Amino acid sequence: MTIAPLSWTELQSLTDFQIDTVNGSTNAQACLRLFGHSESDVRVVLYRDNHAWCPYCQKIWLWLEEKQIPYRIEKVTMFCYGEKEMWYKRKVPSGMLPAIELDGRIITESDDILIALEKVFGSLSHSMTDPQVIPIRRLERVLFRAWCEWLCRPMSSERQEKRHREQFVEVMAKVEEVLGSTPSPYFLEEFGTGDVIFTPYVERMNASLYYYKGYSLREENPRMSAWFDAMESRPTYRGTQSDFHTHAHDLPPQMGGCWENGEPQMLINKARVDRGSWFGLPDVTYAEPANSREEALQRVIKHHQNIIRVNLADDRLFDEALRCALTNMMTGEVCTPPPDSDIALRYLRDRISVPRDMSIYAAKRLRESLEKTAALVGDRQGSPIPIGNRRDQDPANFKSAN
Repeated sequence: MTIAPLSWTELQSLTDFQIDTVNGSTNAQACLRLFGHSESDVRVVLYRDNHAWCPYCQKIWLWLEEKQIPYRIEKVTMFCYGEKEMWYKRKVPSGMLPAIELDGRIITESDDILIALEKVFGSLSHSMTDPQVIPIRRLERVLFRAWCEWLCRPMSSERQEKRHREQFVEVMAKVEEVLGSTPSPYFLEEFGTGDVIFTPYVERMNASLYYYKGYSLREENPRMSAWFDAMESRPTYRGTQSDFHTHAHDLPPQMGGCWENGEPQMLINKARVDRGSWFGLPDVTYAEPANSREEALQRVIKHHQNIIRVNLADDRLFDEALRCALTNMMTGEVCTPPPDSDIALRYLRDRISVPRDMSIYAAKRLRESLEKTAALVGDRQGSPIPIGNRRDQDPANFKSAN
């Protein structure tokens, strides 16, 4: 038994999801954050990427949210998904991200930005130059290099693959030791700068090693797992947190390539990330919010005209197919889409970006319904996600909806 798809007006009536982007919880849609302050209190402008893919941007973003420093956000295009804006090149000739404007002064390089912010607004528990923080910063760089060696270099033999895996595991053992040196789940006695420093890349390690190497960072390292759990208790981190699918596919053009090892567990993991089920993946453990479907629906409705326009399918066909998927998501009823819409639905399934578009659980619910609906009419996949660039995610296609 199948039902007819709901109209856009009927779908709109099923969601009342709203977020206060200015004073509410951390969110990727904000262009201004005040935390209850006046707009005249803003002294900082953060220049970050449109898609919330840049790890160094996440570091500054998280710090500002934790300190609740009023700031503006200007979103800039990363080269891997579009042309960088000329106005930004005039302001920052190198084009690098992130940058901040602090009292009219441009500062680049994420560590330099944090040090400058600390001088004006104080530190998060411990400063960047604190003797307890400096070894943590060094350890993060050692872990980063071990990850890059394993992930970003093609392996000529099983022996080489094994050696790089062992090197990474050895460094992770040191991270586990540091995390176990205090009673708290954080790197020091309480949340602070060391945790902000580690956040962006361990989040990306967790996703990429699961997908490309069959290695689960969170499941293999109990103290790191406890650290992730503690971070996910913080609304600030949840607002910046991405999922496995987004990172597995945004990283290759940023890193110059990510290399699969072809092992059985890796192939299982890859299939789960790409085609589901997305529930139960070790990318998030906090309880699903009750309004995750409503969030997903609201975000799609806001952008649905552009979502339909950029899809390769006929607009009328995809409009109906998309409403079928959303009807299924909101009612649980089977809603059969038009023939030949499976490719179009899976194209969208593969291009949901967390947290740019919505939070992790909202994205899981939307992907789930897109896949269920597509499977009713075929098993064809959408056009492959590019690995040399992500021009398929050019933000210019959505400017008119912002």
